[in-house]
Amino acid sequence: MKKRNIDLVCDIAELISLAEVGKNRKELLQSAVASVAKHMRADVCSIYIYGEDERELTLRATQGLAKEAVGEVKLKLGEGITGSAVRDLRPVCAGQASQNTSYKHFPGIEEEKYKAFLAVPILRGLRRIGALVVQAKEADYFTPNDIKVLRAIAAQLATMIENVQLLGEAREKAEIPEVAPVKKVAKESIIRGRSASPGTARGRALTLGSEQHDSCLLPDPAAEPHSPQDFEKAVEKTAKQIDKLQRQTGEELADVAVLIFSAHLLILEDEQFAGRIAGLIQSGTPAVKAISLVVNEHVEVFSSSKMPLIREKVLDVKDLGNRLTRNLLDQKASECDYRGQVIIAHELLPSDILKLAAENVEGFIVSSGVTSHNAIICRSLGIPMVAVSRDLADGIANGEELFMDAGQGIIYLRPSDEVYEKYHELDDAWKALHNASAVKSKTLTKCGARVQIHANINLLSDLKPARKFKAEGVGLYRSEFPFIVRNDFPTEEEQFVIYKKLVDQMKGKPVTFRTLDIGGDKMLSYYSNVNEANPFLGMRAIRFSLQNKDIFCQQLRAFLRAGAGGNTRIMFPLIASVDDFEEARAIVHECMAGLEAEGIPFNHETQLGVMMELPAAVEVADDLAQEADFLSIGSNDLIQYMLAVDRTNEQVSNLYLAHHPAVLRAVNRIVVAALSHGKDISICGDLSADLRMVPFLVGIGLKKFSIDIIHAPTIQRLVQAYTLEEAKEIAGKMLGFGRISEVEAFIRARKLDVPQPG
Repeated sequence: MKKRNIDLVCDIAELISLAEVGKNRKELLQSAVASVAKHMRADVCSIYIYGEDERELTLRATQGLAKEAVGEVKLKLGEGITGSAVRDLRPVCAGQASQNTSYKHFPGIEEEKYKAFLAVPILRGLRRIGALVVQAKEADYFTPNDIKVLRAIAAQLATMIENVQLLGEAREKAEIPEVAPVKKVAKESIIRGRSASPGTARGRALTLGSEQHDSCLLPDPAAEPHSPQDFEKAVEKTAKQIDKLQRQTGEELADVAVLIFSAHLLILEDEQFAGRIAGLIQSGTPAVKAISLVVNEHVEVFSSSKMPLIREKVLDVKDLGNRLTRNLLDQKASECDYRGQVIIAHELLPSDILKLAAENVEGFIVSSGVTSHNAIICRSLGIPMVAVSRDLADGIANGEELFMDAGQGIIYLRPSDEVYEKYHELDDAWKALHNASAVKSKTLTKCGARVQIHANINLLSDLKPARKFKAEGVGLYRSEFPFIVRNDFPTEEEQFVIYKKLVDQMKGKPVTFRTLDIGGDKMLSYYSNVNEANPFLGMRAIRFSLQNKDIFCQQLRAFLRAGAGGNTRIMFPLIASVDDFEEARAIVHECMAGLEAEGIPFNHETQLGVMMELPAAVEVADDLAQEADFLSIGSNDLIQYMLAVDRTNEQVSNLYLAHHPAVLRAVNRIVVAALSHGKDISICGDLSADLRMVPFLVGIGLKKFSIDIIHAPTIQRLVQAYTLEEAKEIAGKMLGFGRISEVEAFIRARKLDVPQPG
């Protein structure tokens, strides 16, 4: 009998549904094994859960083995076929299980009648969650394709299983929460911070984690009493809203919005959450008070946990309580809880930003510094963000009306009508400067030389403005965002879907994929080896990829497949030597050979390039230009590493200078190396859109800029204002200066302002 269509097994909607029907942990796992056994046409399917402390796997659900085995069968890490698979972090497929050297027999569970055995580890990144096992009476029953399918299922199950585990474990790890400090009301009417994502926002302040935020869950303890049936209706309405929000967000942000609201549903369905609230209502506690009590119990438990993954659930449980209360009181605002509010937070996760954005937040004020990926996500979503000190953030009272000029890093408290009028005029002027309709399809210097303007793409939502502003291609696709916002490494298939959409929507224009660039301030919460004393000098970017070849190959295969019939390139970040590039290139060729053998279409002409962002790479720029198909200057990291300045560190961020003579000479050296070998050279990062520096960049020979595309109109007008000779003269003088002060004086004297439109 043929196995069912594997697409059904991989269908994420089915896996989501297992968590939507209100099942507890035991029922969820049992539903999963039943579903997998059905679709795989397997006689047995089992799930084992791994305990880190005991380093032991325990059978928690099975379809086909004796039910009495659940909870009783245990395997040490490395013991049996299943233990070996989890220890080695790889699938193990045995055509005849009893003949496998790792086979372990358990009497009484009726396992001996099954011959074929396939065990796939359930992983959250590189962290062991458990194992998914299928067995069949027929020998050699499982195929390489079955292994691929089961790995995809295991990846989907990992997040759901761990979410359910965390809810239980959090309660066991609770500590006494610290007393929240009393907020001081700011006396000043203006607060100055640092811009993280430009734009303006108007609204009332709401601090996440404050007592005031908690108390909004309890409008009035003496409000009209509600029956248990009223609460049930509120739960049902809340579940429908969350489901709608997830699906809507998934459509708009398909690349990064995978299951970001799944924890909401799991908490809502938890017996110790909704069940406890219902019990309190039954015993006479007013419904709104019951919700507040249980929500705040969970907040205390989650926020005091030593486990980061549990602390991440605080925002989820607060949002749930807020929704339940509003739905119980039949308040219409429940559809848009954060409209008209500016969120103040000490720390925000990328998933928090996506959730709050989906719920119409106006802007963010953060007090723990701004990581680059949070800033980039906010820019892509068009949400203003300002970073201020902890003291200043604590000084903004909840409910305070404020206005943010995030481009300048200014926050106005209790703004006057004059402030609003001033910014209305500035907004009109900004729109005129950034008018997409004024952008020409080609950018030419005053003397007619061609300069190309490409777009930086962070999220698929950036494609719409890229087309609107007539981007000539994608000069940099930052592939890490689908990784950063998930709870696990995305599979090859999940990545392929995202990358294919990017290529298709660019309609034949060139697309440059940058391989995974994590590390520094772009960390994955689910990657276990992240405790580094100096992450900016640690396991990041290409170093991570080369050390984790399986993850690297999945991404490369997805890039290559997405490029079939398109115009795509692959670029490696943080290359320090020709050896780094050659090793990465060899792996690409291995992936190509694998795809060729499998008969899977891919872009055979994919060019391979180097992101030049290390002083070491500058020193061997000539050698890299000989080997690579193209070079791209990653200006943000190049400046950081050239000057040894962490620009996210407020104490030294003023030393992060794009016009430092050493930076100017390094950029020029890279361009000279590329051009001397006839290789394509481009620049990305903030330097590429720095209006003071654009004439210099054109003058040293750069003709391809990859920028946040909203700056295209101003960059285009500036390029058009200079001839190549004028730009070369400017560049020559700037390269001759040995002091920062000399460069600054020259820039001021030249008054390198962007020409006005018209």
